Amino acid sequence: MALDNTGFSSCAESLSLPVPGKGEEPVEEAPKDAPPTNVQNVFEELGHVVTTETAPPTQQQANNSMSFQDKMAAREAQANQPFKKKIQGAVQERGRFGWGRNKRKRQRYVEKNGRCNVQHGNMRKTYRYLTDIFTTLVDLNWRCSLLVFVMAYAVTWLFFGAIWYLIAYCRGDLDHLEDEAWTPCVNNVNGFISAFLFSIETETTIGYGHRVITDQCPVGTMLLLLQAILGSMVNAFMVGCMFVKISQPNKRAETLVFSRNAVISLRDDKLCLMFRVGDLRSSHIVGANMRAKLIKSKQTQEGEFIPLDQTDISVGFETGDDRLFLVSPLVISHEIDVRSPFWDMSQSQLEKEDFEVVVILEGMVEATGMTCQARSSYLAEELLWGHRFSPMMTLAEGFFDVDYGAFHHTFEVDTPSCSARALALAAARLDAHLYWSISSRLDEEKWEEPNTTEQTGKSTDSESVREGERPTFTVGGVTNTQDQSVVGEQNGSVTTDQSESEA
Repeated sequence: MALDNTGFSSCAESLSLPVPGKGEEPVEEAPKDAPPTNVQNVFEELGHVVTTETAPPTQQQANNSMSFQDKMAAREAQANQPFKKKIQGAVQERGRFGWGRNKRKRQRYVEKNGRCNVQHGNMRKTYRYLTDIFTTLVDLNWRCSLLVFVMAYAVTWLFFGAIWYLIAYCRGDLDHLEDEAWTPCVNNVNGFISAFLFSIETETTIGYGHRVITDQCPVGTMLLLLQAILGSMVNAFMVGCMFVKISQPNKRAETLVFSRNAVISLRDDKLCLMFRVGDLRSSHIVGANMRAKLIKSKQTQEGEFIPLDQTDISVGFETGDDRLFLVSPLVISHEIDVRSPFWDMSQSQLEKEDFEVVVILEGMVEATGMTCQARSSYLAEELLWGHRFSPMMTLAEGFFDVDYGAFHHTFEVDTPSCSARALALAAARLDAHLYWSISSRLDEEKWEEPNTTEQTGKSTDSESVREGERPTFTVGGVTNTQDQSVVGEQNGSVTTDQSESEA
């Protein structure tokens, strides 16, 4: 970004004049009669890059008269001016030189603890929650669940207590409290408090024996049966809700932990996305199954925008590696191949992407037999390129020792910064080069064989010529040579030695 020299005439000279330290030689200045040129001056002390244009010679003479403090103040003012505006809703991130830089905060779809960060609004048909009242009560938080539990019993006790008091009032039992000849509906009910206590004794089947219903009140007998039946239903419903809420496997997921970061590195000469999962309890998860999803907005070829599109990430479904035996911490690996959404993503592109990887672990709790699900997520900045998880298992005397202190630890390894596609193309080119080099060598050997044959034939002919130069003579149709060591038949002629020819 080039700054205008009119407003900051003194900054160009201050930025182009370095301050010599101890043991450093002063820098030679350019001649004043040199023509003005565009010079890029980088001031890294503040962590920013400032590009200015050199001032004409007349302005440089004026800048030389400034003091060192004035130059430093002008330098700081010019360097900090482009960063005065702050973006609303942005967070500060540490830059290269320790200064904060603006970056947009990324919103999670699934929190690290597994909670889905989604709120439903403008739901008009709220009666649907009442149709499934049992699930609605189970899904309530503990504060509301305890309130509903207490109110369910208190309301039924008060309701039936009021009815017992109304029966006693209508029959006139309250007016004949001192009349021993009068037979009330319920003995020893002299007010609302006593009627309320009788309602509690009836519904909870306590039966202290002081208050009891008589046979002279058929209405009270019907009400007693009704309260006993409704009380049993309330007990079954509320105790069932509390039992299901207490035995929910959601808290079992608290002992299923995921690594803080995911890593990308080479495994068997292939780029892989890896994360670690472990179980802190000694009771295991039966039938553990792992799944992963990529949450990223995309736009189709027709121009349709799909927010938070979900793409499946394979973690070994074809090979069965997604079914885990989770006795010790395991590293889950996703091979970045042609079907992977990270096929064209390099290290530099990863830093610019905005996506979220959601990992889901499902299984059955061994102690209760209920299905449990644990979730976590990784943002793009939580994926460490060129890292690998540290080992955390050692062999002790008679058992394997797992050190969960190194569960989140990673270390750097040599990893190419290119994408998996580029890495596969480079490997294919290397294989093709080796193939053609071996083929060319075989072709060269193939073309060299006829030449070797011709040379062998020529050497044979030369040897025969040399042998032909030897003196031969024939006696009576018998051919004799000077080589007396070879005796045989050649072309129907018999070769003999010289003694036989002379005989």
